[in-house]
Amino acid sequence: MLDNFPRGTIVIEDLEVGMMRHLQKQVTDHDIQLFAEVSTDHNPVHLDDDYARDTIFEGRIAHGMLTAGLISAVIGEQLPGHGTVYLGQTLKFMAPVRPGDMVRAEVSVDAIDHAKRRVTLATRCLVGDTVVLKGEAVVLAPSRKFD
Repeated sequence: MLDNFPRGTIVIEDLEVGMMRHLQKQVTDHDIQLFAEVSTDHNPVHLDDDYARDTIFEGRIAHGMLTAGLISAVIGEQLPGHGTVYLGQTLKFMAPVRPGDMVRAEVSVDAIDHAKRRVTLATRCLVGDTVVLKGEAVVLAPSRKFD
């Protein structure tokens, strides 16, 4: 994976609206097979070339939640990072991710509620210039006062 910043924690007291972090990862056949095993989602559109060729995608695609997991990695490792607790996430899948695609997961700070330690994050994943997933996450950010 290619990260733009070191892993760790940015406490809520140091967060600012507009801060952004990302990572990039090439989705491999092995990733798709591992995700199928862990999730127990063995839909043949992800695993069977012959089956997938006859679908609207005209070939195999990665699980949408595998792609969404890259957003979780940015949130849990970079922004805000270690100690962050997910409260909610919306996702809209815009385009398929295929084996071999390089996915860039981006997270940026949209709003901060210091009193409740809640941070609203804009989230998206891209393959090249194509947005393949977009959404919003709400998290409980770590605080220097409590953590």
